[in-house]
This record gives sequence, C-alpha cells and structure tokens, in this order.
Amino acid sequence: MTSLRLSDSIVVAAAPEVVYDLVTDVTRTGEWSPQCRECWWVDGGSGAVGDVFGGRQETPERTWETRSTVEQADRPRAFAWSVNDRKVFWRYDLEPVEGGTRLTESWEFADAGLQFMAQKHGERAAHEIATRQEAARSGIPATLAAIKQIAEGR
Repeated sequence: MTSLRLSDSIVVAAAPEVVYDLVTDVTRTGEWSPQCRECWWVDGGSGAVGDVFGGRQETPERTWETRSTVEQADRPRAFAWSVNDRKVFWRYDLEPVEGGTRLTESWEFADAGLQFMAQKHGERAAHEIATRQEAARSGIPATLAAIKQIAEGR
C-alpha cells in the first residue's frame, strides 16, 4: 500500500508568529475544524515535540476520540502531529509572504493507517479509507478559510 496525501494553502494577512500561535493552540481547534469538535492537552502538554493531546471528532455517522503526538514544533515555520500511533499525520507549514503568511495544511494517511483499516474493516476498508480521504479533501480548505478569518479578526 502507499500512503495518501493531500494539502492546500491560503494566504493569511497576519505575521507567521501570530498564525503559528493560533494553530498550535490545539484547544481552539474546534473553532476552525469541520470535524474536530475539541482538543485538550494531556499531562500538561503545551505544544512541544513529544507532547500529547486528545481530540473528539464528530460526523453525522459517528463520534470518536483520538490521541495525537506533536512531531514538529518549529515556531514560526511548522507544526506537525501524528494521530493514533502514527497512522495519520497532519501538519501546518508557514511561510512569510508579502501581506502575511502562506499557511499550508497537509494530511497523510500513512501506510500503517491503511494497513490498520484493512485489518479492521476487511472488505469495507476501501470505503472507510475513501470516507476519511474525502473528509480531509473538503475539510482542509474549510479549516484554512476559518483560520484565516479568525487570524484576521473577521
């Protein structure tokens, strides 16, 4: 199997430090994510590499919790985390541009995640994977637009 990857970018009229501080405050994720309703730091985490946070996701079909680990925290350039034992990776890359920051959100359904889905769902694995891929495909631009709106104070 091969991992699945998606990403999209938006320019935010705010400095990279401002945008970084916003997206790394995982307790605010519910304000911009169409699927993640809330996140919380575990054991006093604050966004450093190795810190862990929990999350509650909701779709019309189900509600579930995840456990994520910060993989990269390079203020103000990049923030990345893995979900559920490195099955899925998310990241924000921030690049200073004229007028603000180019914010790129990326998603990768890693090989370990694909294998897990095959074992867990059997013949339904392809459908379950496609559902998650579509959630990322539609969710990334929606998330970026919401972050832009919040960062720009609209």
